Amino acid sequence: MGQGLWRVARNQQLQQEYGEHWDAGPGLDGDPRDLGMEMGANPGQAPPSPGVGDLPPHPHPRRHPQHCQGADIYQLLRARRGKGQQGFIDLEMLPPELSITILSYLNATDLCLASCVWQDLGHDEYLWQGLCKSTWGHCSIYNRRLPYGFSYRRLYMMLDEGSLTFNANHQEGISYFMSKGILVDHPKDLAKFIFCTRTLNWKMLRVYLDERRDVLDELVTLHNFSNQFLPNALRDFFRHIHAPEERGEYLETLITKFSHRFCACNPALVRDVGLSPDAVYVLCYSLILLSIDLTSPHVKNKMSKREFIRNTRRAAQNISEDFVGHLYDNIYLIGHVAA
Repeated sequence: MGQGLWRVARNQQLQQEYGEHWDAGPGLDGDPRDLGMEMGANPGQAPPSPGVGDLPPHPHPRRHPQHCQGADIYQLLRARRGKGQQGFIDLEMLPPELSITILSYLNATDLCLASCVWQDLGHDEYLWQGLCKSTWGHCSIYNRRLPYGFSYRRLYMMLDEGSLTFNANHQEGISYFMSKGILVDHPKDLAKFIFCTRTLNWKMLRVYLDERRDVLDELVTLHNFSNQFLPNALRDFFRHIHAPEERGEYLETLITKFSHRFCACNPALVRDVGLSPDAVYVLCYSLILLSIDLTSPHVKNKMSKREFIRNTRRAAQNISEDFVGHLYDNIYLIGHVAA
């Protein structure tokens, strides 16, 4: 409703600003005396009325604008050229969805500077709400009844401050979010926040998930691997939950959780191909080793497809040779699964 009222007010403003220009036509100022001067009439005399079959007195006759349903960017640009204005359209003239998309590429510092230039946008709560939810897709505070006078602009600043704090120290960052009432200490809410946020440092996030295994369990369940090829699903998994740099207990935990989740999302594949969580666990390790072998510049003798099939089927005998061969082709063509 707020965006609809915003559009009505903006359309009225656009009609007032550019209505005279559209009425007069290109090259005219809207004064009837200008029309008479261009036709060669003396000042003070009315322009002669054209006879039947005569050509129009001016190549651009007077036009009456129709009712404008929305801000037409092409008309705005044409009107700006008619007024002799250069540069880009004012951001306040665009629809709120387009303004949110443009401003979502700015950080908090640049947004503060932008709000000084576009003061109306700087006080638009719908705009700041869209910016908050486009960067931090889930917060516990979104589901609460907000008090009167709540400011999404202030919330954006706190979310940005909390993200910077988390990237320096994950414990202080989470404590900051909870102290401000942005998050609650519940594994599912914390997992949704991590899954929908793109500003957290992956190294700090890896340390935090290693300490909070309950949050890690909820984060794994948020992934949907239905109808995905195994290497692509593993890439998607490691894109949200970054793999450790060295093999250890944490990597084994990640692969174990991924194996169970992948089989739960693909019951038909488990039935037809004969996959099981143990078989997926073996295949994941094979894919990681193959990725290192094919992408590392230190390995001169790369593993062949025949060698990969032979070594993998020794550990997972119930997997068909064609399926293992497709796994090799995927790594060879696309690249590392945990890059």
